[in-house]
Amino acid sequence: MGQVPSIQDLEKARLVFEAKEPRDLFYRAAIELVSLSLEGKTSLSVAESLAVLLQTWNKMFYQYRKFDSQHFADIERLISDYYSALMGFRQRSIVSFNQADEEQIIPLFRDFETVLGPVGAAKCLHLLAPSFFPLWDRAIASAYGCQLQRRVRMLRDIAIS
Repeated sequence: MGQVPSIQDLEKARLVFEAKEPRDLFYRAAIELVSLSLEGKTSLSVAESLAVLLQTWNKMFYQYRKFDSQHFADIERLISDYYSALMGFRQRSIVSFNQADEEQIIPLFRDFETVLGPVGAAKCLHLLAPSFFPLWDRAIASAYGCQLQRRVRMLRDIAIS
């Protein structure tokens, strides 16, 4: 695996991102909408709230796939199936990651990945538990020498650093 980023590396990258990324508005809107949806304070479903980010930051995945009512239903099913685990992770920070979490995360990520692809799964899990699941994509993973097949190991390595 490549070099694990330091806290300073992450802070610097965040500042560069905020200065250069015009889609930050969609990220901030999605984070807020997901929170409001989970709290029952909006008419939008959690899947619709996640779609704000998916349809702007994951456009390539949907280039040849439908984002239709069945896709929304599939996302809602994932959230329902893993609701307890997701809400537990939502209350935690990545620094609390432990070996026992790996047993929960592997099937959770696998099922999200089946519906959303690896990047969409990572983005949705981040929106659902932003302090626990890092926001990453293929370019970020590649820059740190992480292969997508080693997703859980990457999460563990980030938590340990």
